[in-house]
Amino acid sequence: MTQQLGNFLSGRWQTGEGTETQLTDPVSGEKLATVSARGLDLASALDFARVRGGENLRALDYATRAKLLDDVANVLIAKRARYEEIAIANSGNTKIDAAIDIDGGIGTLKYFAKVGAGLGETKSLLDQGPVHLAKDEKFQAIHLLVPRRGVAIHINAFNFPSWGLWEKAAVSLLAGVPVLSKPASSTAWLAYEMVRDVIDAKVLPEGALSLLCGSAGGLFSHVTADDVIAFTGSHDTALKIRGDRNVMTRNVAVNVEADSINAALLGPDAAPGSTAFDAFVKEVVREMTVKAGQKCTAIRRVFVPAERAAAMAEALSAKLSSMQVGDPRKAETRMGPLVNRSQQAAVFEGIAMLAAGAKTLTGGKGAPKIEGIDPKVSAFVAPTLLQAADGSASAVHDIEVFGPVATIVPYKNEAEAFTLVRRGGGSLVASVFGTDTDFLARAARELGYVHGRILAVDPSIASSHTGHGIVMPQCNHGGPGRAGNGEELGGLHGLRFYHQRVAVQGSAEVLSSLTKEATPIH
Repeated sequence: MTQQLGNFLSGRWQTGEGTETQLTDPVSGEKLATVSARGLDLASALDFARVRGGENLRALDYATRAKLLDDVANVLIAKRARYEEIAIANSGNTKIDAAIDIDGGIGTLKYFAKVGAGLGETKSLLDQGPVHLAKDEKFQAIHLLVPRRGVAIHINAFNFPSWGLWEKAAVSLLAGVPVLSKPASSTAWLAYEMVRDVIDAKVLPEGALSLLCGSAGGLFSHVTADDVIAFTGSHDTALKIRGDRNVMTRNVAVNVEADSINAALLGPDAAPGSTAFDAFVKEVVREMTVKAGQKCTAIRRVFVPAERAAAMAEALSAKLSSMQVGDPRKAETRMGPLVNRSQQAAVFEGIAMLAAGAKTLTGGKGAPKIEGIDPKVSAFVAPTLLQAADGSASAVHDIEVFGPVATIVPYKNEAEAFTLVRRGGGSLVASVFGTDTDFLARAARELGYVHGRILAVDPSIASSHTGHGIVMPQCNHGGPGRAGNGEELGGLHGLRFYHQRVAVQGSAEVLSSLTKEATPIH
């Protein structure tokens, strides 16, 4: 019998009416589970989290909340093997793909547990001060960060059911704000099992963590000005959330991480056979194939000097053509399927649009032939590399194909390279590879304003950097423009979204009392 995933709302597990979404194995098409939240009282669920969860969390200081994060991480570590099986079955992950998601979530919890412990036994943060405001030096001001008193509603994408859940929850819980997490229903099984294990272990206060596996339905009609919404997903869905009448009326704070056409740029000094050239090839292949290219940070545009375009096309095509695509349960498989056939169809549609203005070098339309796998029920797409004649076609800069797809774009000179990269309209990350450190620095300055993160790789870190697509909790995650204009993580900076920054004006004595009970944050 197919498993029905529950929703943990108002302190208890609940199931909705009927079936809203069917979860399947993207290799075999096997039905794995169903989810539904139809008919559930979401207004009461939010009220329960605000009152019970908020009071319980705010009663604790930062160091104690940090310890809760460590406890959650330890619960997950003990169950890791089971989570890997689920990631393979429901998301088509290879073991490496699953590790990025599962261990990324656990690692982020551990990181914020560590830095949160350093905030000590206080319940507010000192952001600035004191500063003098008048001739009487006793009249001063400080800026405090005080936890919000609503619910953090986290809407996560299908590609990272673990990391998406815990990277948001870690920061919110440390801040003292209860969480209602809404994973994408199509891959909610992993998030469901993780939350169920944490709830069963009783490591979090009542009301601190809620889970909505089914449809969000009318959830946003019940939010208040005290709540916050953090969303990861498509630009179109982000518009609907930001444009919700109640969200707009109440001016609810919304953080968005949306579509992003990320770039990798090879410097003009990186010749074939050089350390920089080889590291660039390795990174592009990795970003195209890890999680079958289903990462918001994956490389979509590959910018190379015009005189290196042929060599780059040859090097990338050779590695991609030899990539072992197949059932992620097999040890020899290096890339699994897309998460479902709906995503597969969307990727083939996107490839066709890109191919209208570029030459297809590997892959292309149509599912690859894989022994023992039925193309009528599976969701495979071969690694697809295209090459544009130049950067004039708009499709490569405008269309994000969310799969193992990238396009080589040649450039004539440095100025044109920077101009072409910026045509992405705002991205999460750009990588720049080369041996000339001055060029790498110039690239960071020229491209920084349209990116949330720049990875600058010279030969000294070619084999040690963490990767273009790996989001580190110490660094900002987000980006301007079409990337959503949001920010997450970034160390303790991430706490700001879950706090209200308030200027307090008063006498030195009053402010001294407040600062004694607040931890400076930098």
